[in-house]
Amino acid sequence: MKLSRCVAFIVAVCLACVVSAQQRNKAYEDYIKKYRGIAVEEMKHYRIPASITLAQGLLESGAGKSTLARKSNNHFGIKCGGSWDGPTVRHDDDARNECFRAYRHAEESYRDHSKFLRSRARYASLFRLKITDYKGWARGLKKAGYATDPNYANRLINIIELYELYRYDEKGGLKYAEQFPDPHQPYLANDLLYIIARKGDTFKSIGEEFDLSHRKVRKYNDLPKDYIFRGGEIVYLEQKRRRATKEHIVYVVRAGDSMYSISQKFGVRLDRLYKLNKMKPDSPAPNVGDILRLR
Repeated sequence: MKLSRCVAFIVAVCLACVVSAQQRNKAYEDYIKKYRGIAVEEMKHYRIPASITLAQGLLESGAGKSTLARKSNNHFGIKCGGSWDGPTVRHDDDARNECFRAYRHAEESYRDHSKFLRSRARYASLFRLKITDYKGWARGLKKAGYATDPNYANRLINIIELYELYRYDEKGGLKYAEQFPDPHQPYLANDLLYIIARKGDTFKSIGEEFDLSHRKVRKYNDLPKDYIFRGGEIVYLEQKRRRATKEHIVYVVRAGDSMYSISQKFGVRLDRLYKLNKMKPDSPAPNVGDILRLR
């Protein structure tokens, strides 16, 4: 079963569990949309993960709203240093009235950030890491002294995972983000990947987003060809199991339940749910209080 993008999303789900209680900031999302293309181009030229570049830009510039970013286009808090002969600006940081680099455009700041990391020996070991190893990069930047904040690495990692910036480190990640600017949030049930449908979704649109054929989307969810999503339905992106997990041996039927809704809730194939309970598709619907076997 080919689930290239789905497999990546399963990893994303595991990462997102740590930060699931956090809420996304619109200013951060706007910043990402504005600068993700530049970050990906820098990654192609300098081999710095786009996720790291974006996370650093977000953190150092306050999503582009810091004084340095607004007045001097400095998105990464890079100080002048002995080799800098460009425009400068004075700003209070670790000490008062420190010298920072100034740029004509934000793009110049992004390019200088790439050159800054690429040209300094203390960051050389980072370029031996895989381009997708954003955790290694975040910890390496902190260890090399990019920032004095003891939680710098964790803050970068949290931003990357909350806003799924790791997508941009993958081939085609930018194209995918532009094609699906508001992707479905993936979840797990019975170790299976699923999403919650939105009104207007179709088998085709879901299939395109998750690199599946529309026939598989329909088959995995036991749905007829003419089904129209109302929004709120569980939609599996993998074939459901023959039985539920060990934690769910039986289920007590509640008001509003159907064999289909129970099948979707626990990720059990509908035909197997009928067989487990010695029922047929044309059997009467279960009553409230009935106990159904799930494995």
